Amino acid sequence: MSSRAASHRSIVASAIYGVLNPIPYGFFVAALVFDILYARTAVMLWGKGAAWLVTIGLLFAVIPRLVNLAQVWITSRHGALRADKLDFWLNLVAIVAAIVNAFVHSRDAYGMVPANVWLSACTVLLLSIGHVLIVVEYTTAGGVTHE
Repeated sequence: MSSRAASHRSIVASAIYGVLNPIPYGFFVAALVFDILYARTAVMLWGKGAAWLVTIGLLFAVIPRLVNLAQVWITSRHGALRADKLDFWLNLVAIVAAIVNAFVHSRDAYGMVPANVWLSACTVLLLSIGHVLIVVEYTTAGGVTHE
């Protein structure tokens, strides 16, 4: 992590972001698993469970994105790393895909099958790419060392 980016960030905001950011990822991964199970078994429990997981994941995704918006785009315009900005956009596109997925889950049981799996996979893939980019950028920038 560069010293310029770190100096403008609030410790409390970083702590809130660090605690809340992984939560939506877990809900979206669970929704993907439930969507795959529903597509394979046609048991309604998995479809309804996935709909709830996507909705709860979206609720938890709002606060970390607002904190990230403030940290990356407002307080540290010049000090934010390129990976931080790309992670913000990937997360934003993933949230849009999850919103569309929530609407797909509101269809009847057999009308949601192919689209729900693709949208869940897209959401998880975008979030995963964002997390990997952040880790790679901070590791190569010298912010994290393992000895």
